[in-house]
Amino acid sequence: MRREPQRTCIGCRQVRSRAQLVRLVRGPDGVVVVDRTAAAPGRGAYVCAERQCVEEALKRGRLARAFRGKALASVELMSLGR
Repeated sequence: MRREPQRTCIGCRQVRSRAQLVRLVRGPDGVVVVDRTAAAPGRGAYVCAERQCVEEALKRGRLARAFRGKALASVELMSLGR
């Protein structure tokens, strides 16, 4: 039996299975986008697809911390969970 990978939401800090979260990835231009295929190269961060979690991730500077540098939210990310 294979164990499901676990990840932490950067908004609510809850540990959940990777399948329950949405993967985010920062592009070379510093813009963070939703990685729907979960296959984009680069460092990833995970967030619940709930409005409250996305808002927490955006307002507390957790994106920059998760990506270890400047991170700008894309329009797609800002509309996630709405």
